[in-house]
Amino acid sequence: QVQLVESGGGLVQAGGSLRLSCAASGSIFSINAMGWYRQAPGKQRELVAAITSGGSTNYADSVKGRFTISRDNAKRTVYLQMNSLKPEDTAVYYCNFVVDGGRKYWGQGTQVTVSS
Repeated sequence: QVQLVESGGGLVQAGGSLRLSCAASGSIFSINAMGWYRQAPGKQRELVAAITSGGSTNYADSVKGRFTISRDNAKRTVYLQMNSLKPEDTAVYYCNFVVDGGRKYWGQGTQVTVSS
């Protein structure tokens, strides 16, 4: 069984920064892609950023230039560096791993709250 454990959420003032981490444990042969999603109250879950095994990245337009996704394959960990945070970034953030050709796993979610 694969588990994803997230950390790094919290409360920050607008303009501040946070770094989220998500580490995988369990039986994984290969990691195909990693991503971060978020869900604000009353809204659908949306992709924030993703990174493939080859290192290609993509970002939601709303976070381009402010957020950076990175990974450490040896640690089976994905990070999301969030700078210049805005109140509209407030949401529960979830990490997602696609492993072994298609199995998908989600983290438990971590709250990010940005005050104005």
